[in-house]
Amino acid sequence: MASLDEQLNAYLSDAHAIEEQALPQMRAAPDMAGDPELAEAFRLHLAETERHEQLTRERLEARGGSPSRLKDAVFKAGGFAFVLFAQSQPDTPGKLVSHALSYEHLEVAAYKLLRRIAKRAGDVETADVARTIRKDERAMAERLEASFDRAVDASLRELDPDDLDEQLNKYLADAHALEAQAIKLLERGQKLAGDAELARIYEEHLDQSREHQRGVEQRLEERGGSPSKLKDAAMRLGALNWAAFFAAQPDTPAKLAAFVYAFEFLEVGGYEQLKRVAARAGDPATEQLADRVIADERAMADRLSGSFDRALDASLAAQEVKA
Repeated sequence: MASLDEQLNAYLSDAHAIEEQALPQMRAAPDMAGDPELAEAFRLHLAETERHEQLTRERLEARGGSPSRLKDAVFKAGGFAFVLFAQSQPDTPGKLVSHALSYEHLEVAAYKLLRRIAKRAGDVETADVARTIRKDERAMAERLEASFDRAVDASLRELDPDDLDEQLNKYLADAHALEAQAIKLLERGQKLAGDAELARIYEEHLDQSREHQRGVEQRLEERGGSPSKLKDAAMRLGALNWAAFFAAQPDTPAKLAAFVYAFEFLEVGGYEQLKRVAARAGDPATEQLADRVIADERAMADRLSGSFDRALDASLAAQEVKA
């Protein structure tokens, strides 16, 4: 049976590991951005991320703890892996922005949860640090939201205008694969939610995700394309791996809620760019589909953000944590 103080140190350790994962991404991002304003935004956030790592480490040390070498190493390796993935993509700037947007919201969620548990433990200083860092992460997310046009321009810059139709089909195939991952994650999420209301939220969004995937598939067929079996399979496998990871965690409900919340913004980034490619290709039907899905994904993110207290309660109850 753990105490709130022990749990707070665990959440601080998680936050430090998240910053360790962010650092290699922020260091590499300016060279992959494909646009000077985007590159500058990443450079500015690198300085913030270095400060965040320092703040979380100092709070751990002030509380008699220390960062987890294992967590830090695993997360840092994940950061390097993402850099390699983004560099391998034909639309590197767009993929970079979508994944960075999702990661900023993962950090927003982590610091929302950290602040909540710090307040329950009576640690005002840690709660203040969490609020300060969360403000920086949200500001970076807003800068990324404002950069979708630049990201699409950078991704398509070297293409002949006649290639836009083919590129649009690729963006649609990416969206179909994203939905494949969302569906698998939400199917498992219902069983791991740890709370009846959270399980209901996952179930309802699962129905929406299946509808989204059908809509994307229909647009692909109407345009003479088809989903990518390889992309779909890879994304489904990724969802299963994440589900297994969450199931192994002592605070599954909170980590799952934070990850699904962040995943909603990965989808937002993908569909915001799909909408812009569709506009350039003169495909209003795909633009309208993207707008509908974006509204659903943002609404789901809002629902999850409003449920973080429930997720934290479920995590603490599962571990029989005493105040």
